[in-house]
Amino acid sequence: MISRRDFLQTSMAASAIVGGSGFGNWAALAAQQSLTQDQLLQFDTFGNVSLIHVTDIHGQLKPIYFREPEINLGVGAASGQMPHITGADFRRAYGIADGSASHYALTYNDFTALAQTYGKVGGLDRVSTVINSIRADRPDALLLDGGDTWHGSYTCYHTQAQDMVNVMNALKPDAMTFHWEFTLGSDRISELVGGLPYAALGQNIFDAEWDEPAELFSPYKFFERGGVKIGVIGQAFPYMPIANPGWMFPEYSFGIRDQRMQEMVDEVRAMGAELVVVLSHNGFDVDKKMAGRVQGIDVILSGHTHDALPEPVQVGQTFVIASGSNGKFVSRVDLDVRDGKMMGIRHKLIPIFSDVIAPDPAITRLIDEQRAPFETELTEVIGQADGLLYRRGNFNGTWDDLICQALIEERDADISMSPGVRWGPSILPGQDITREDIWNVTSMTYPNAYRTEMTGEFIHVIMEDVADNLFNVDPYYQQGGDMVRVGGMGYKIDVSKKQGERVTDMVLLKTGEKIDPAKTYTVSGWASVNEGTEGPPIWDVVENYIRRKGVVEVKENTSVSYSGA
Repeated sequence: MISRRDFLQTSMAASAIVGGSGFGNWAALAAQQSLTQDQLLQFDTFGNVSLIHVTDIHGQLKPIYFREPEINLGVGAASGQMPHITGADFRRAYGIADGSASHYALTYNDFTALAQTYGKVGGLDRVSTVINSIRADRPDALLLDGGDTWHGSYTCYHTQAQDMVNVMNALKPDAMTFHWEFTLGSDRISELVGGLPYAALGQNIFDAEWDEPAELFSPYKFFERGGVKIGVIGQAFPYMPIANPGWMFPEYSFGIRDQRMQEMVDEVRAMGAELVVVLSHNGFDVDKKMAGRVQGIDVILSGHTHDALPEPVQVGQTFVIASGSNGKFVSRVDLDVRDGKMMGIRHKLIPIFSDVIAPDPAITRLIDEQRAPFETELTEVIGQADGLLYRRGNFNGTWDDLICQALIEERDADISMSPGVRWGPSILPGQDITREDIWNVTSMTYPNAYRTEMTGEFIHVIMEDVADNLFNVDPYYQQGGDMVRVGGMGYKIDVSKKQGERVTDMVLLKTGEKIDPAKTYTVSGWASVNEGTEGPPIWDVVENYIRRKGVVEVKENTSVSYSGA
């Protein structure tokens, strides 16, 4: 990753391909708690085409707190590159002032204190206001949804995603791609996608039996905007049957299929596309590799790994843009397209500070209508957080530490495992924990909390498999989550080693003894991809634990140490 100054200077030298980039005036408001909506939305209109990108909303209709990761390691060519720089190093790379609004929005340091100043983020009624503002300036702007939208909350689960579909339809997207949506099951996906008033895209979604493109999903769609013919190509999450239960959507196969992506780019170009945009749920590092292998893509709108970057990353002639998650950001991308060629780009990552951006009243009413039948259940207070509860980070987060401890105590286990998923809002110290808060970090369609016996050897195999998914030097072998969270056990990991050699010094915390490969341990976990998994849903396990504790204290987790990056 080159610096902001070098980015602009290099781009200007290269025939002024970039007209401007970054996060605008709000980045420079160091500790100035006087942000205005006009400042957040200010944009010097550029070129003749505008794209609006949202992704990884994960069912979050209302404003939330969301802490960015403390540890987000890159390996191989990605080591030390964006988005694998966090905290103060991230702020230095972009010239972000300590204590500023962008410090709070984009990094994890001093999160609790800054949250008291800058408040919650997100809320789709605020997102609507931002979209409406961009459309007022550029009426034919394209709104593109990167997926992981119909998943991740109490109401989304209980309505089988109808709440999210209703609200997103009101925002009037032009196209969408997919990931967690498929865990609603094939029948529900067919029902919802068949009724969408906008394009459902995925050039890599195939019929599993015939190995042919799935009829329900188009590979691409053309749009005429600003006198420009635009080809938008969809790229769904490639690793569905591996990362999620394939038995829920047996009709479909996926994969990166970058050779077919090249064919689709060539096809839309041959049909007159002057601008080619890929709406992707690959994950950022996968998108960067694909950008280096597939020629002719102008812009990749990246999703899945939840990265929020205030500037595009350029790979060859392709610009990769990351727009965060949970409704926390909206990206605006203005493009100058002339004579069938992209001549310039201007980009702004807009933070959705919910106390600053006025809600769109019509969308607020619609959101409240979706939530009304469940309001009593959503708002019931289950307990209170003694410290900050957050999820993000390669190895652990306090929300997952809490879930792991609940699994150990409620399911009488030696060791617990929680999946390394990246979705889920944060809870501030002293804040009430409601049922909605618990569901925001546990809601999925395969929630059963299993209890089983595993040998120490098998536990090590699991840890190594997940570590290779995260730290394989080839991005095409990374599925984009974080390391499985473990309770009751500590370990060391060297991310520079090869598979089978990364995880060492596994210790059972309650005795201090090393994990014996031949010994059997009782393990409880959840989100198994195996069909027929038995056990109570994870949200009941966590709710029972929090009720019993009243005030939940999560101590600093020092049981995992890492090296090699």
